[in-house]
Amino acid sequence: MSTTTTTSPSVVEVSVSGTPRRGAVSRFVGRLGSGTLQVILVLVALFWMVPVVGLMLVSLRSEADNTNSGWWTALLRPTELTLDNYRALIGNEAITQAFLNTVYISVPSTVLVVGIGALAAYALVWMDFPGRDWIMVAVVGLLVLPIQAALIPVSQLYGAMGVFGSITGVILFHVAFGLPFAVFLLRNFFVGIPRDLLEAARMDGASEWRIFRRVVLPVARPALASLAVFQFLWVWNDMLVALVFTSPESAPLTVALRSQLRQFGTNVDILASGAFLSMLVPLLVFFAFQRYFVQGVFAGSTK
Repeated sequence: MSTTTTTSPSVVEVSVSGTPRRGAVSRFVGRLGSGTLQVILVLVALFWMVPVVGLMLVSLRSEADNTNSGWWTALLRPTELTLDNYRALIGNEAITQAFLNTVYISVPSTVLVVGIGALAAYALVWMDFPGRDWIMVAVVGLLVLPIQAALIPVSQLYGAMGVFGSITGVILFHVAFGLPFAVFLLRNFFVGIPRDLLEAARMDGASEWRIFRRVVLPVARPALASLAVFQFLWVWNDMLVALVFTSPESAPLTVALRSQLRQFGTNVDILASGAFLSMLVPLLVFFAFQRYFVQGVFAGSTK
């Protein structure tokens, strides 16, 4: 005969024999069933997609249709949908150049942060050198440094260097502020790699660079993909840094849309198409790396 102790209705019950029993939450999920739970999750996902669908429909409607009725009416009258807004957007040289500037800024900023962050994290975990612990403390301290505190000093530095108002300056700023988080994230992931795996490679005569390239990088692919997604989304959607450090010729899409807001006024159709184009690329990147992103998040939570 066994006795049972219960801490609270929502906590898992544990019997004397050591076998855990399902708590209230687990029983509730069990009553729902996997099919019902999946339906609920699908409904939640559809609810969160409503703004995206609304923005897409607004971008595919004319200005007169957007003024006279809501975007949801296009679901019943699909003949209202047109690509004229995107044709006008592509014909706008300021927007097309801003889109290219966004690519020129986002891709190098992401590649440099992931590459340099992986090298630094590997050195901090698997290489012994003086001051290694203090460097890690400095990295953690830089995580709490707000971007706003560095705008004026970096602006003065860029002015002295002659890179103020250029794409190079924006890339350097994003790399500098993205590296602390990259090193911290990858370092925590690299710590979980078995040491025996690296020692076996060293016994086979592999150099540190070969170990990093052939052993560590393949194992850390989910973490690298997660970091790449985070960094790319942050840089692509940034407006504060670009607004401060770019000129009209080097401004990305976020700054260009802001200037178009002043220029076009109430032309929601043009602004909606530009905003949806700006949002479409991050969505494609996220879905392309979704599998690795989820693996990296769960791997980081269990190490």
